[in-house]
Amino acid sequence: MSRPDTPTLEDVERAAAGLRGRLHRTPLLSSATLGRAVGAPVFLKAELFQRTGSFKPRGVLTRLDALAPAERRRGVISISAGNHAQALAYGCTSEGIDCLVVMWQGASALKLAAARGYGAQVDLESPDVGAAFARLEALTRESGRTLVHPFDDRWVIAGQGTVGLEIVEDLPDVEVVVVPVGGGGLVSGVATAVKARRPAARVVAVEPEGSAALGASLAAGEPLRLAAGSSVADGLVCPIVGERCFAVASRLVDEAVTVTEEELRAGFRFLYERAKLAAEPAGAAGVAALLAGKVEASGSGAVAAVVSGGNVEPRIASGILASARDDGPPTR
Repeated sequence: MSRPDTPTLEDVERAAAGLRGRLHRTPLLSSATLGRAVGAPVFLKAELFQRTGSFKPRGVLTRLDALAPAERRRGVISISAGNHAQALAYGCTSEGIDCLVVMWQGASALKLAAARGYGAQVDLESPDVGAAFARLEALTRESGRTLVHPFDDRWVIAGQGTVGLEIVEDLPDVEVVVVPVGGGGLVSGVATAVKARRPAARVVAVEPEGSAALGASLAAGEPLRLAAGSSVADGLVCPIVGERCFAVASRLVDEAVTVTEEELRAGFRFLYERAKLAAEPAGAAGVAALLAGKVEASGSGAVAAVVSGGNVEPRIASGILASARDDGPPTR
């Protein structure tokens, strides 16, 4: 079987040039407290400050730039737990392209409202994420719209890879890059850029225990479809890893680790209370893994953890913060 069409460093660099002036170059923030906890300098790539609150517009705008005129006229379609939906709606509205997003019942009301607010049509017929992927396939065939896949697309991955490009440019001695994972688009893009610019750096993928398709796929040696999982980190719940994402990750990702629901909550509380970052639980996964000692960092050089996104439901945030233990900030 031939290897899927995957992005190159040149694709990522071209994406960065195309995005310049259109999106934010997000900051890389130091965290002395987290550094002391893990025994290495730690920096947080604050993608929650990106337009629409996550890294997703990087891939969306890069993919929309590649559309043919006829594809633009027919409109686009995608699937999302919320952040990709917002990014796609934002990008399509700014470029005059009609977009339809498949979501599912129980998806974040905050993200649903935001996607509609940015201009998306939203299909909510599916009871869960697994059924939503099946509905996406049917609607794509029926509508003639062009699929802007949330992760398994060469140009989407290249756009997400600009996160890694910025990390290496701003932190040239980075030794470990920690990336939250849902379908695998972000980590495969980041790995493409980081490994090309700094081959010695380690790239570590982090998934919720209840939705760990990448780790299972790497162990099996092929991309798998799992039963639909659940997690407080709704942005990371995905039953599949993309074929392109898997092709990149199997070559360039050094390790995939999982975090428990309580570890995700501890990471969220740490970011909120100590780093003053109101990230959603999905954005806290990398920090959660560091706090739990699941990423080998002690004695290494600098560590960078991607924090994305910032679209957390107030009731979720207040619930996690209210459940905090009385014994101080989380440590590993």
